[in-house]
Amino acid sequence: MSRGAALGRLAAYETRWLISLGWWVARRRIGVAPGERALGYAGAQAAFVYGLTFVGVVETVVVGVLLTDRPTAHAVMLVLDLYTVLMMLGFQAAAVTRPHVLGADTLWLRDGARRDIRIPLERIAAVRHDLRFVREPERDGSKVVELMVGGQTSVTVELSEPVVAVRLLGRRETVRTVRFHADDARAAVAALRARLAAPGGGTAPETGGAAVRQG
Repeated sequence: MSRGAALGRLAAYETRWLISLGWWVARRRIGVAPGERALGYAGAQAAFVYGLTFVGVVETVVVGVLLTDRPTAHAVMLVLDLYTVLMMLGFQAAAVTRPHVLGADTLWLRDGARRDIRIPLERIAAVRHDLRFVREPERDGSKVVELMVGGQTSVTVELSEPVVAVRLLGRRETVRTVRFHADDARAAVAALRARLAAPGGGTAPETGGAAVRQG
């Protein structure tokens, strides 16, 4: 990918999380149509994000006091510190306002404003509750995508046919397994299985098989 294209994708990312701040204040969600089910995932990172935000605010105040006699440096650091605090809040806002979405024929998985994966329900072969604390992401070429929140995933979706996942800077991956986190993972799994079992919802899981095994 060219440098210009990469910068364009980064600018689009910045725009998305900035927009998310407004939707967060308005207590609205992006991309969840009537009749679709939102599967939240922001809860696992909330304490961490708010903790970092508090540290950022304290740092802004302290640096401001230390640089009182240096107005130019004070102004520069104030802008940088305020932007960092805003970015941390935008990170959380994007996760809250852009939940995973279970639609009539698609499972739309999102990683805040950074990336998303659309999976046709007809391609889902199995789904299970599968809590994992991820120390190292799967390496490229593994055909596995992990959408971690707070260093963990809690739902594994196995596909009968691969889908294409696009990273933030445009890198494309062909994947057959997707692991993601949901705040209420068991309810998310149950909802997805029910949708798969419904007429026209894809391949219904077989009772007693791997597709319906809990945990």
